[in-house]
Amino acid sequence: MKLNKALLLIVALCLCANAFAQSSKELKRKKEALQREIELAQKNLNKAASGKKLTLGQINAIKAQIRLRQDKISTINSEMKNLDHQIHENTNKVQNLKGRLADLKKEYAGMIRFAQRNRNSYDKMMFIFAANDFNQAYKRIKYLQQFGQYRKKQAAYIQGTEKQLSNQIVVLDKNLKSKSTLLKEEQNEKTKLDKNRSEQTVVLNKLSKQEKQFQQDIKKKRQQQAAVDRQIQAAIAREIAAARKKAEEEARERERIAAAKAKAENKPTPTTTATTKPKSANEALRSTPEAAKLSDAFEANRGSLPSPVATGYITGRFGAYKVDQATAMRNGVVFQTSEGAAVRAVFNGTVSTVFQQYGRYYVMIIHGEYFTVYEGLQSVSVSKGDKVTTKQTIGAAGTSDGVPELGFQIHRGAVAQNPESWLAR
Repeated sequence: MKLNKALLLIVALCLCANAFAQSSKELKRKKEALQREIELAQKNLNKAASGKKLTLGQINAIKAQIRLRQDKISTINSEMKNLDHQIHENTNKVQNLKGRLADLKKEYAGMIRFAQRNRNSYDKMMFIFAANDFNQAYKRIKYLQQFGQYRKKQAAYIQGTEKQLSNQIVVLDKNLKSKSTLLKEEQNEKTKLDKNRSEQTVVLNKLSKQEKQFQQDIKKKRQQQAAVDRQIQAAIAREIAAARKKAEEEARERERIAAAKAKAENKPTPTTTATTKPKSANEALRSTPEAAKLSDAFEANRGSLPSPVATGYITGRFGAYKVDQATAMRNGVVFQTSEGAAVRAVFNGTVSTVFQQYGRYYVMIIHGEYFTVYEGLQSVSVSKGDKVTTKQTIGAAGTSDGVPELGFQIHRGAVAQNPESWLAR
């Protein structure tokens, strides 16, 4: 009974170990992804810092590095917590195996002592022949066979448990070495984080010397973004108007056909309720079965849409933000990425608008009642009316303030959405 409990405990510990191993793999993948983003941020920072003039791209690259470094330290801490748990579980497993081994050896020693004590009392043949009848003799033969087999089985259990114990001690030793490595890695990242913060201080000091020029650059950039946003809103408004007009025409056509049918059958003409109009812009955009299906599919993928760039990190977040003490609104997010990075459609759809502004291209794709907007491309490979598929390349990322950047927006009808809640982590 005691052995059964020990076996059940060991099985449970093994299942826990598998769960932790899976979680550790996920954390390791996340840490590796963060390291790639940190390296990309450093590359962009070096590129931005090569110019004498301070740029918003340089400030954003430093901020991104600090944030990514903090995320990496947090991930390392999570890895260490997992590892501490594994060390605790593996230590318990070692102790249980030692206890199980001691019980097995004790039981086996008892059997050996019993056999030794009774070896000279009678031999096996006499024990069998002393039986009262054939049935009892047969049972005694089976008993002797089973006793011998049980001894062999106990010896095998002992050897197996010793091997398990040896293996588990190796695993525990690896756990302890891994924790030591993680502690060194964490300390290394903290040192680099301090360096990043020192760089940020230097940049902010530099900012105070170039404040006037920096303010002018920021003001110009905000004006340009406002102009682009107006064009995007106008393009969305045109799509809504066109969808509403089409829906109204289809409604009128249905009324006309119903009236003609009633006349042909000598029935009263159906009462028309003026033209049936969609109640909202969203209804107009999803008024056809195809558009409704596409809208539903887009919405079903909330939180799992691919990033518009394969490599990159967000430096500008959705909503209100402060630049040089002034508050502004951002209708999407800004990615810093690698130079000439391929820009990808995040979902199936149709290219609604392609326009050029300030030497850069802007692409809007319609997905039923949803729109995705890709800003600041240096080149495009699609045209208005083209059908695109998920992850299809639509152009290449441009540069802003000396670093490769891509602006990305999602709208439901005319309402801007936070892209971070739609994209896969």
